[in-house]
Amino acid sequence: MEARWWHHARLLGDRRRVGDLLLWAALAAPIGYAGITPPRPPAAVLLLTASLALLALAVGIGRRLPLAALLAVVLGSLLDGNFVFAIPVFSYLAGRRGAGTARAAGVFGVIAAAGTGLNLGLLGTGPATWYLLASVLLFGGVFPWLLGRHRRQQRALAATERRHAEAVERERRSAVDRIRLRERARIAQEMHDSLGHDLSLIALRAAALEVAADLAPAHRAAAGELRASVAAATERLRDVIGVLRENRGWDVRPADETVAELVEGARDAGMTVELRAAPADLDLPPMVAHAAHRVVREALTNAARYAPGAPVTVALTRTGDRVDVRVVNAPAVVPPLPGPPGHGSGLLALRERVRLTGGVLDAGRRDGGFAVRARLPLTVDGPTPDDRPTPPPDVPAGWSAGDDPTGPPPFDLAAGWPLPDRPGPVPGDRSGEAARRLRDARREVRRSLLVAFGAPVTLGLVLSLVYYPLATAGAVLDRPGYERLRVGDPRDGLGLPRRQVEPPDGGTADGCEYYTDGNFPFAEPTWRLCFTDGRLASKERIAR
Repeated sequence: MEARWWHHARLLGDRRRVGDLLLWAALAAPIGYAGITPPRPPAAVLLLTASLALLALAVGIGRRLPLAALLAVVLGSLLDGNFVFAIPVFSYLAGRRGAGTARAAGVFGVIAAAGTGLNLGLLGTGPATWYLLASVLLFGGVFPWLLGRHRRQQRALAATERRHAEAVERERRSAVDRIRLRERARIAQEMHDSLGHDLSLIALRAAALEVAADLAPAHRAAAGELRASVAAATERLRDVIGVLRENRGWDVRPADETVAELVEGARDAGMTVELRAAPADLDLPPMVAHAAHRVVREALTNAARYAPGAPVTVALTRTGDRVDVRVVNAPAVVPPLPGPPGHGSGLLALRERVRLTGGVLDAGRRDGGFAVRARLPLTVDGPTPDDRPTPPPDVPAGWSAGDDPTGPPPFDLAAGWPLPDRPGPVPGDRSGEAARRLRDARREVRRSLLVAFGAPVTLGLVLSLVYYPLATAGAVLDRPGYERLRVGDPRDGLGLPRRQVEPPDGGTADGCEYYTDGNFPFAEPTWRLCFTDGRLASKERIAR
């Protein structure tokens, strides 16, 4: 069991390492190609080595620190512009691998603020370059992160749907089990009320015959044997009723399996189990032996699942009219086996089973491990009606059973209260909670999809509204002003705007000046004015 877990973990680790290596190779290709093709700067080898090392670092920490990996590739874009291909990839992975929304927003905010200060403040680039870089951050960083976040929530929704389907199936099976248990409880109640009463009357009459003075000795002896037989039948009836109430019909253990045989089976399965019990301590009455068997089996099952590989000690000690059952496992040496999360229902049912025998169950952590202790009486009388827990307020205490309006309420003897005969929520019903979680997960996926496409559009509009005033401030030459310009007029007398816009397509001015007419949202260059010796030599409208 432990070896299987380690094998699974090793396969998962190998798969992740291969995936990281392929990711690094794919992202390193454009960086390496640009570094080895001429013309190469003097420090090309050093720059290429540093770029590839930084990319390897980002891939290496990408699973544990996805936002730090994103920052690394953004900083790498200062060394090599080809890091721009890695930014969308690491942004998507950061969203998919679970980086928090607040932290991601903070990281993108820091990148935007630092880029704005660097380009507009230190490097003195124009608004058009700033707008281009901001758009790259928006659609190459924020948008992939939102897509990755949406993908992560889709996976969470799929897991929630699986859990919901399992919960619905468990609830369906529980409903069937409750119907069976209710019928078994009804049969047990009828047997107790009718057969028990009749057997008591027979025993009373046999006792009266046994002490009758006018009865022959042989008949008196026969009456005594009859009374003893009735007493034995009553005891067997009590055992049968106990079996019905304890739901023993669903027990899948081998018939008459002892605690020693159970421990030996656990050893054969690979567990390290030590049994501390004298032969006399293992010789218990049937009902007590059954309860002790269930305690040991539940404890061994939990130890195998939650503390695989840990040694377990099973001890039975018989003292007077009680027997003490202890199962203790050492601290876990490996993580728990994969599987659905437990809800403690096994221990709850076991505690109720022990209570029905008149015993007490304690369970909890001990010295880093876990200990289960049950103190069982050797004489099992079963609980009286006054011993049952008080039913919750949503369960009617006098509900009729079956079609008999005068019959007793159907008791859930594993929980101790009546169950209603009509559909509706019952104690322990988790299907409503699972359905609510499924609705919440679906709502979250729909919201993330809207955000993934709506947020970039909204932020792009906001970015345009910020960029437009920056691009047009002091650089707008309207059409009437352009029409008034005359070729040959001195430049100083033209009354031109105080600031120019950048040439189209990143070209050079070559003695010409460029102005915009304020077109929204990009404020692209509209007019080209060329000067010679301080006078207007030509003017033209730039085709867009």
